[in-house]
Amino acid sequence: MSAAGHGRGDGSRSTPLRVDAQRNLEHVLRAAREVFGELGYGAPMEDVARRARVGVGTVYRRFPSKDVLVRRIAEEETSRLTDQARSALGQEDEPWSALSRFLRTSVASGAGRLLPPQVLRVGVADEGEGSEFDAARVPQQRTQPGTGELRLVPEEPVLGPDDDAGAAALLEVVGQLVDRARAAGELRTDVSVSDVLLVIATAAPSLPDAAQQAAASARLLDILLEGLRSRPV
Repeated sequence: MSAAGHGRGDGSRSTPLRVDAQRNLEHVLRAAREVFGELGYGAPMEDVARRARVGVGTVYRRFPSKDVLVRRIAEEETSRLTDQARSALGQEDEPWSALSRFLRTSVASGAGRLLPPQVLRVGVADEGEGSEFDAARVPQQRTQPGTGELRLVPEEPVLGPDDDAGAAALLEVVGQLVDRARAAGELRTDVSVSDVLLVIATAAPSLPDAAQQAAASARLLDILLEGLRSRPV
């Protein structure tokens, strides 16, 4: 009887541990999105742990290195952007509405603050060597705290070689949105996929007040969208 009771005790303890572990994982991922969104992918793991209100050892038990955590967040954001682009492509018949819907949805979700720098670099590379944008001066997706100014970032690996398929899928579907809008004469002929991704990155400032941030993003995106549209000659 005591053995049976002991068995039930182990079982009753194991379930709460699994629930706690899942809860901790969710807290860590949420904190990582917030911290990396505010400070960039260079933020230390200790900042993520403090935001998640767990010990840094808990973070490392789930993610043995910072690169693993960064890749998890970057993969999720790339996948989310791809889904948003596909949704806009499939639900909007009018090309400009599809492109603007994608941009508004992406900016409102804050995805631009977590857009992997490698995706921006791949987009620039796809335009060829003659592009006016070059990978060395692609701006980071976030602002320096308290400055409101975009900062330049060095190239740093975020997605690994195995993740190129995810980046390629994003670029491919955004390319369809761009091609449709350009073919309809609604998008400037010199606008590229790189430019669209840059708009997503630029139009997602990180401000301390949520209402101000939403208003600033909406206003900035309106201005950027006007800049993308073609004008009668």
